[in-house]
Parts: sequence; C-alpha cells; structure tokens
Amino acid sequence: MEFKDYYQTLGVSKTANEKEIKAAYRKLARKLHPDVNPGDTTAEARFKDLNEAYEVLGDAEKRRKYDELGVNWRQYEQAQRAGGGAAGAPFGGFGGWSVDMGGGGGYRTMSEAEMREAFGGDDPFSDFFHTFFGGRSGAGAAAGRGGPRSRRGRDLEHAMPLSLEEAFAGVTRRVSIASAAGGPARTVDVRIPAGVDTGSRVRVAGKGEPGTGGAEAGALYLTIQLRPHARFERRGRDLYVRLPVHATTAVLGGEAQVPTLEGGTVRLKIPEATQSGQVFRVKGRGMPVVKQLDERGDLYATVEIIVPHTISPEQRAHYEALRELERGGTTHSAA
Repeated sequence: MEFKDYYQTLGVSKTANEKEIKAAYRKLARKLHPDVNPGDTTAEARFKDLNEAYEVLGDAEKRRKYDELGVNWRQYEQAQRAGGGAAGAPFGGFGGWSVDMGGGGGYRTMSEAEMREAFGGDDPFSDFFHTFFGGRSGAGAAAGRGGPRSRRGRDLEHAMPLSLEEAFAGVTRRVSIASAAGGPARTVDVRIPAGVDTGSRVRVAGKGEPGTGGAEAGALYLTIQLRPHARFERRGRDLYVRLPVHATTAVLGGEAQVPTLEGGTVRLKIPEATQSGQVFRVKGRGMPVVKQLDERGDLYATVEIIVPHTISPEQRAHYEALRELERGGTTHSAA
C-alpha cells in the first residue's frame, strides 16, 4: 500500500491555509465531478481521490493527525497488521463521511451513500484511508467482526432509443428489468426529461440490483440513443431543416413557411436574389436545454430552390424571354 500525499492531490503546499485548501478543492471538484464527465473513469478516480484528500485536509483536527503521521506511515502500517487492523487506530474513526461541495459551485454535500452511488462501488475511500484513519461504521464494522457482509447492489445499464420528438418534449417510458435470480421481471416507469441527446445518461436511484445485508440497491442508468429523423437534423441544441423555395420566390423575394419540430410552421421572409444553400436562422425554435426549459437552441433553415418538373407554353415563353435578357439579347414581338 502506498502513502497518499493529500497535499499533492489538492495541488497545495503543506503550509496552505484553510481558505487555500477549500479553494483548490472547489476548483478541482467542478472540473472532475462525475456529472461533468459522464463515463470518464479517469475523472471519476481523480474525483474520488480529491474527496478523500479534502476529507482529511479540510478538517483542522484530521489534518493535524495526518501531518503527525508523516514519514512514520510505514511503521504505523506494520503496527496495524501486527495489532489486528483498524480497531487499534490511535487516530480513531472519522464516523460519517461527507464532501463539502457548497459555496455556490452548483454542488452540495454528498453523503456516504451518495459517494458510493457516484462511484459504483461499496467503499468511497481507499485502503490507505481506512488503515490510518479508521472510518468504518455500521454494517461495515459488523462485517469486519464476522457479521453478515453488506454490499451495495450493482448498477444496471439499459439503452433507451427515442425519437427526436420524444427527446424534444420529454416522455415517460416503462423499462422491464430481468431478475438476476431468475424470478419474474420487474418494471420501472422512468421520466425522460426534455432536451436529452444521444449519449445522455438518465440515472434512477435505487432501481438497480438489490443490495445484500441491508445495503442499498444500485442505480439504473438509461443511455439515450436518438433515432434519425426524416426531416430534422440535430446538432447539439440546434435543429437543421431543408426549406424548399420556388425559383420565382428566390429571385423576386417573398415568404416561406419553415416547419418546426413541435408542429406547425414559422413564417420566414425571403429576400430577393436568395441563393440555393443559403441558411436562415429562426431564433429559439431548436431543442430545449435539460432542466432549463426556458432556454432553447435555434432552428436553421437551408434553402433548396425548387425547379418545376413541367412547364406550360406560357411559362416557357416567359422563361425564354428571361433567358434572352440574361444573355443581353432583345425580344421582338411578331409584326
């Protein structure tokens, strides 16, 4: 087991004051939090180490004991092995664990249970932490004394295909989960929030596999997969759509009706001499932002000039006259 340098983990010196330690923690926590880095196992591991470091250095008494340990950590480890484990720890246990993520950073205190859920394991802290600082309590302590071992239930992952319309409005889906023990499947109704995109993960606490020995159940994660849409293309929070425009409207100017994903159309002014491929923005008609439904992306309409499949004799006469004008020629009426 390797000694953990909590000062290095936080990126501060051993003389750093409480304010500097808290500022360093909050800066790194915002960067490494699992909600900011979904699926990034490296960031999760660093976030776990960061929380452990702050659990010690963020408390004056715990920090003092850690500093006292210092270079004697190897001797203490050997004494622990000879003396029967963490029960004789001179520093005592830390009791309940919490991670202070308050102070306006968008996060809040995380309980031990939330820490376990965040990392998908049955222990949020390392062996080093337990060897030198104790910290086991409740069901975990009972397991150490030979009682029944408790273990948090395993997290479950399910793919959730959605249409673009469902992602736009939000939807409730019923998920069937097979029993690991071979019993009947159970169903869970899950509300998918509006604005989700491919790769988004919707977490449902306590709906994974049941825990053992009185431990909590795991979480259910639904990974969103959006199906292609026949008309609209999504790019982040924005939507793109093709806009057919008659040649005469593109040349002379006029109006066109832009379709929207929620249904209906939006009137768009087409200036004269509009070119094929020209893009117009319709503000606020894109996808909603998850948990911020008052914010929406934009809708971009790409002009496609419509060429008639057939023309009447009268239309042909006008097009031929126009062609002569483009060539710089002159049209003459019959005598």
